[in-house]
Amino acid sequence: MIKYVYGVLCILGIVLPFSMLIPWVSENGLSVVKLYTQISEDQISSFAWLDVLISAFTLIAFILYEGKLLKMTKLWLPVMGTMAVGVSFGLPLFLLMRQCHLERIELAVGHHNRVIN
Repeated sequence: MIKYVYGVLCILGIVLPFSMLIPWVSENGLSVVKLYTQISEDQISSFAWLDVLISAFTLIAFILYEGKLLKMTKLWLPVMGTMAVGVSFGLPLFLLMRQCHLERIELAVGHHNRVIN
C-alpha cells in the first residue's frame, strides 16, 4: 500500500513544481540571472531557497548512505531526480525504490526459509 502512496507523491512531486516553472520559463526564458534575482529578492525568499538547498543536499547524502547500506542499485535516479526537480520528487522516488528493494529482500528471505524448512 505504501508503494502506491510514494508513487502518487512522485507524480505530484513532478507535476506541481513544473506547473509553476513552465509558465515562468515561457514568460522569462531560461534566464538564470532573472531566476537568481527573483529567488533572492527578499529575505523570506532567500530563507525558503536556502531551506530547499540544504534539504536537497541532506537528501542526497541520505540516498547515498542508506542506499549503499541496503545494497540498492540505480541510486543515481533519485539523486538526479532531486537535482532536476527537487526534494518533492527525489524523496518519494527514493522511498519507493527503497520499499521495493526491501520487499524483494523479504520475499527472497521468506522463500529461502521455506526451502530450508
